[in-house]
Amino acid sequence: MEPAPALPRPKFHFTSQGWINDPHAITFANGRYHHFFQYVPGQTAWGLGCSWGHASGPDLFSLEELKPALVPGEGDDGVWSGSLIIDAAGTPTIFYTSVTSDHPALGAVRTATPLDDDWIEWKKGPIVLSPPVVESLSAFRDPSFIRSADGWHMIVGAAFADGRAGALGYSSTDGVTWREDGPVLSRSTNENRPLWSGAMWECPQIVEIDGQHALIVSVWDDDVLVDVVYALGNFADGVFTVRTWRRLSYGPSPYAATTFQDAEGKPCMMFWLREIAGTEWMGAHSIPYRISIEDDSLMLTPHPDLDNYQIPDRRRSDTLPGSAYDILWPASAENHFEIRQDHAAVLSFERGSTHLAVCLQNEKYSFPWAGDIRIIVDGPVVEVCSRASVFAAPMAALEKSWTIVGADVTVYRLARK
Repeated sequence: MEPAPALPRPKFHFTSQGWINDPHAITFANGRYHHFFQYVPGQTAWGLGCSWGHASGPDLFSLEELKPALVPGEGDDGVWSGSLIIDAAGTPTIFYTSVTSDHPALGAVRTATPLDDDWIEWKKGPIVLSPPVVESLSAFRDPSFIRSADGWHMIVGAAFADGRAGALGYSSTDGVTWREDGPVLSRSTNENRPLWSGAMWECPQIVEIDGQHALIVSVWDDDVLVDVVYALGNFADGVFTVRTWRRLSYGPSPYAATTFQDAEGKPCMMFWLREIAGTEWMGAHSIPYRISIEDDSLMLTPHPDLDNYQIPDRRRSDTLPGSAYDILWPASAENHFEIRQDHAAVLSFERGSTHLAVCLQNEKYSFPWAGDIRIIVDGPVVEVCSRASVFAAPMAALEKSWTIVGADVTVYRLARK
């Protein structure tokens, strides 16, 4: 029997051999992006013994994979998600979740520093934070940072034994010595208005956007990874005061959102995409987005680095297998279009007054939309964004001649130049 053909890898969604999940610590320094990610090489299933994968490139779509930055050992049974800061002297420091196999849910925050200017080799440092004894916790992991006038605030995801999900805060003037500030915010797992936010917050991030603050969390509940939600409000004196809660991600794939600043210092975000898989790889990362706030909601726009890969001629059909496409659907265009292959719809979109319905592979999804819609079709993944939401799901790659029927959309082919 002939072996099954390998599934095409996406060209503009980052993947790696083996298992990947959370992107984290994305940093632009010395003219290059450094893209780190949770990684289990050599297998397509998650394992406790994660490493920190590492890729680098001059823009966000030209990443070259390098050797892992951090691997288990030296007291770590697993090297889990975290972040990176650069101090006033220009020295980078990774802060990661160090876990042990006897109690992996309660991690410790440990540091590492590079041994070379290209950040290829890293030396592990001490544990700087352990789960606080004054709080009764069932989970503690995923440190992230927000700058303050006099130093840094560290935010660590937590699950409290009394049924609250939350984040704990720490502060430092030098990035070395940390003071415990207590809960940044917590919320009962029984609270569901205006939305439900689970039993634990993974990958909590606070980002400042045009003088406002957003707390972005990935919703976890009893080992089920749900979605990404956020609160808008104000972060001051180590406490986040909520003005409103909203949901950000839809579909089976987006989770583990991470925020970062791009080369221009603009706030950005990227997601882990679950269920995107090939024969020797599992997991992908979303395209990067720039973040803004509009109508009291987060608005995510595909990063302008993607525009540099658009082929100028506009098409409504193509015969190139495994190619990637950027589809622009104006709010003023017709409310329905579909991509057909062999005269059958493989991907269809129906726009109502407030919600967009997407149908692919006999699955139908509905989620909010507003304004113009951007659709990225890239091998085995489709990603959709508007002012109201981000959606992503696995799909069958367009490996035969296809055509678009319906709305007057603009299609750009994405290709390396």
